[in-house]
Amino acid sequence: MIKLNSLQYKNDGDLEISNDLSLQTLSNNDVFERLEKEFLSKYSFENLSTFSFCKDGFLGLLLQLGKKGKIAISVGETQALFEAGKTYESLGFELIWIELEKNGQVNKEQIKEASADFVFISSYVMDTFVKTNLEEIKALSSAVIISNASADFCQDSDAVYFDSYKLTGFSTSSVLLFNKELFEEKSFGFIDSIAVNTVFKALENQSFENDLQEEFKSKLEEVFSENIYFFVDYKDTLSYTLHFALKDIKAREMIRTLGLDEIHITNGEGCSLGLSKPSRIIQAMGYDELTSRNALSLTFCEKLDSKTIEKIAKTFAKKYRQIKVLNEQ
Repeated sequence: MIKLNSLQYKNDGDLEISNDLSLQTLSNNDVFERLEKEFLSKYSFENLSTFSFCKDGFLGLLLQLGKKGKIAISVGETQALFEAGKTYESLGFELIWIELEKNGQVNKEQIKEASADFVFISSYVMDTFVKTNLEEIKALSSAVIISNASADFCQDSDAVYFDSYKLTGFSTSSVLLFNKELFEEKSFGFIDSIAVNTVFKALENQSFENDLQEEFKSKLEEVFSENIYFFVDYKDTLSYTLHFALKDIKAREMIRTLGLDEIHITNGEGCSLGLSKPSRIIQAMGYDELTSRNALSLTFCEKLDSKTIEKIAKTFAKKYRQIKVLNEQ
């Protein structure tokens, strides 16, 4: 099996449940306290909490922050946060949306003009993995930066959260790290200690291959010729990813047929299983829904030699031709 979708669907974690992680009000909880201290020390934060990585969980965070000031959200963030923002607005609260430009970059001018107190923006955009320079964002805005650090941690973030499913394959709680009293203190018994342990171990074991991007791009261009194109410049993306598109077919068709050959790819968050929903991110960049269905994304987390890369590229091309023939009938 060749996993080229692990930033979206890891699905190979081990869920560890130990009585030592059970939180007791009348006990010292030494095991968890050591784990919490190590987690906070690793990323240089003061406080740790957990919350549900879904629309309702993010809505809870927005409602907390909304009492303190103005909130901005980049449309390049995770779908759950995007949905929470829309719900927040439907409740009558004001929210600032930071748009994406045609090249996939976050609109920095909007951030400068927003005068937000808090901004949800990560060091990478979902789906395309286009990098965002958070140091530059700090220079443009005094807003507190809250980031998804599941695929890339940036020390310029003022608070970070980790997507448990993306890291472990299990939908446990998300882990949230922050300083001072940015978020409300959670009752001890409502901290998901299993999630904290599993996410921390997944982050310790997380690794990427940074040297495959250019070779993969070259081989794909070779086998697809004029049938491949790019929504974003690969040099602007995380070095262990590659985002591209294939003309005249839907991404889910490639995802499903390659899955039969044990090659796993994705076309965006929530779409790695070949579901029908197109990439919201590509549409946010200004492309229509039909075009957004062409998008595909690869993640490099294991070493692959040139022979294997060439074989994968040729398999891509073979499946592509088969799909096009079937679609013409």
